Parts: sequence; C-alpha cells; structure tokens
Amino acid sequence: MKRVLEPELMEDEAQVKAYAEADFEIPHSQFIERLQVFVNEPRFSGTALDLGCGPGDISRRFAKAYPLSKVYAVDGSAAMINYGKLLIPDELKSRIKFIHGLLPHVSLPQADYGIIFSNSLLHHLPDPMVLWDVIKKYAVPGTRIVVMDLLRPDSIDEALTMVQAYAADEPDILKRDFYQSLLAAFRMDEIAGQIAQAGLDLSIEQISDRHVFITGVAA
Repeated sequence: MKRVLEPELMEDEAQVKAYAEADFEIPHSQFIERLQVFVNEPRFSGTALDLGCGPGDISRRFAKAYPLSKVYAVDGSAAMINYGKLLIPDELKSRIKFIHGLLPHVSLPQADYGIIFSNSLLHHLPDPMVLWDVIKKYAVPGTRIVVMDLLRPDSIDEALTMVQAYAADEPDILKRDFYQSLLAAFRMDEIAGQIAQAGLDLSIEQISDRHVFITGVAA
C-alpha cells in the first residue's frame, strides 16, 4: 500500500481538544520507559528537545521522569501549543518551554541539546527528511536521539482493523485521524533509507504491530 499524505498540522480546535483528552497512557508511558532504559542517566540535568510535542503530554512525562532537566517543546500548531500551556502544572512551568514553529524553519534557543526526542511527528511530514535533518542540526557528539512513530500497514483493511482494535471507544474524529495517520506512516525499510540519507547511525526496532522505536547517540 502506497503512502497517503495527511494534513501536516492539527489546528482545528475540536481536533486538538479530542487529541489532548485522548487516552494515550499506554504508548506514552512506554515511550518514556524505553527512553529511560536507553538514556540510562536518572539524574540527567541537561536540556532536551521535543520535536512535534502536540499538547505536551510526553514533555510533561519527561520532565517528571528527569526532575533536573529542562525541555523545549516544539510544534507547528498554535492550537496545540496553547492547549499544552493550559495543561502544564505549576511545578513544571519553569522547566518546560513551548515553542511555536514549523520545522525546519523554527528558531530554537540553543544550538544543541543533550537529548532530542520525537513521538508521532514523522508520519505528519510531507518530507520526512525534515525531521532527520533537524535532529542532525541540533545534535552534537553524545546527544541521545529517541524517536517513536507509527508504521504503515500492508492494506486498507489492516488499517481499518487497527482502528477498530485500538480506537473503538474514541471519538469519531480520533478514529479518522488514527486511520489517516496509519496511511501516512512509513515502513521500516523507508525509515532506514531516510536515516541512511541523513548520515545518522540509529537503531530501528519494531515494538508493536503499529509502532517503530528508533534510538542512537550522535557521533
């Protein structure tokens, strides 16, 4: 099945609200758990960069997991950023800074970051190299890189089965978005080609029937 592009940004207020209130407990907690195993530095005190932060759930989870860290959370949707600011608890406000901007043109406050992570951004991008090139630009030797995203199923029928299996109780707007995201996602071999083109040395692992997890240390 060929890739079918979906809108790059989530800007509709109803869509953003549904996404922010959706139950992503399992994949988001697993993302942080896997990140912690890979980083293996409980007292990380540097600055992390979250690319495609959405309403900031993973940024908040990261900040709680690493209480000495700071996070710059970037998203191209102003509606997502605004929602994220509303959801951030007072105790994290000094350590999470939201930045509105579209990759690769966003202006970031630092030249490099100790950890760069991204969840579910890759499939939104018309040009996937944007993500890998931005990661490469802001990584220095030793930067830990962690990316999780969806994988494209083999067929429309398989995509519809996944929607029913994993989003049956979600609002219709989320079912639609999940379906479109599955069709817009990449295959393992396509992602491997992107990473090779970017000149990054990253490991790629399929961790579920619909998720890929990518890690590496910048050289």
